[in-house]
Amino acid sequence: MIETRLSNEPRKPARPKHRVRVLRVRIKNKHAEALDEMARAVNLCWNYCNELSLKILEREQRFVKASELQRYMAGASKEGLPVGSAVFQQVAEEFVTRRAQHRKRRLAWRVSRGSRRSLGWIPFKARSLTYRAGQIQFQGQMLGIWDSWGMGEVELGAGCISQDARGRWYLNVTVKLPALPAKPPTLSAPVGIDLGLKDLAALSDGRKIEAQRFYRDLEPALATAQRAGKRARVRAIHAKIANRRKDFLHQFSSQLVREHGCIVVGDVNAQALAQGPHAKSVLDAGWSTLRTMLKYKSDDAAVWFLETSESHTTRTCSHCGERTGPSGVEGLAVRRWACAHCGWAHDRDVNAARNILKRGLLQLEQQFSSALEAKACERAVNEAGAKASAGAGHGPLAAGIPRL
Repeated sequence: MIETRLSNEPRKPARPKHRVRVLRVRIKNKHAEALDEMARAVNLCWNYCNELSLKILEREQRFVKASELQRYMAGASKEGLPVGSAVFQQVAEEFVTRRAQHRKRRLAWRVSRGSRRSLGWIPFKARSLTYRAGQIQFQGQMLGIWDSWGMGEVELGAGCISQDARGRWYLNVTVKLPALPAKPPTLSAPVGIDLGLKDLAALSDGRKIEAQRFYRDLEPALATAQRAGKRARVRAIHAKIANRRKDFLHQFSSQLVREHGCIVVGDVNAQALAQGPHAKSVLDAGWSTLRTMLKYKSDDAAVWFLETSESHTTRTCSHCGERTGPSGVEGLAVRRWACAHCGWAHDRDVNAARNILKRGLLQLEQQFSSALEAKACERAVNEAGAKASAGAGHGPLAAGIPRL
């Protein structure tokens, strides 16, 4: 007898056993010459894929696949190129992926020399990389690295070797880390965040985080180096600005994830604002980077993270819901106002953060209610199906077997 078990409860998705992260470690400068040669070979391979793909499209009216490009490049390493077939295969796959992503017939050429050269890039698969005694074995080279992560204790995956504007090389490799202990997500201490320029973030609890002037502080030194034609100094200043901004945003985002169980951020369009007169300040604030950090850190810490519309959040009273706040270009100068309907006094940015939080919680409530309704409907269907199948083929016939 075959026993069948009917379950009214939907199956819960299995929790992943590992987390995949990307480690970025510095490669020692003594390997720069060998890596430069490999990067030139990768550029040659990329440009070959670019040209071949365009010719096949013009001749046969179709886009070539990565597997076809790989067959065309078979045996290229025997012709003296310093990288092997695994790198060529990865270049072909990456080319096809980017061509589909950008929806273009032809991608930009990679330039190996001159003032407008492309920064070095060498992709690889997991089987191309081996960690041995504090060094990375790659394409017959033993690359010394500044290992601050303990890479010998983790499983190395696919990735790439990349070059920054200062000519320094970095190993970017995916690794599998143990999953964090299971923790049920809660809505404790929810917070809404309104992003701005004078204050990087105004929180719904009344706190304000002052925007740091990373670019503005070093802009005089940057201008001096540019006028003097010191390119190395210019690149070093730009790197310092980026590192200071990233460090500050990492600390701020980690603090928010530790303190709150639900984070709601306004969907301000940083890309559009970066085209306007405040482009330097918008790019210096790093809104998109902050939201990206909050997203993946919230996923790890089992914290709710949402992006919601921030339209009319500064005009709407967070106490009564009426739109009585200042509007228009003239209203931007009004930082504090009182609601004409209920008389409640508001700080413009904090009021916007509270409205953002309300919208986020409402969005969560709607998602929960929809999920509960779907679950109840599924339970009813399962119960009806179980009753129908329980008596099928076992009860007496109502009119007997008809005679043929």
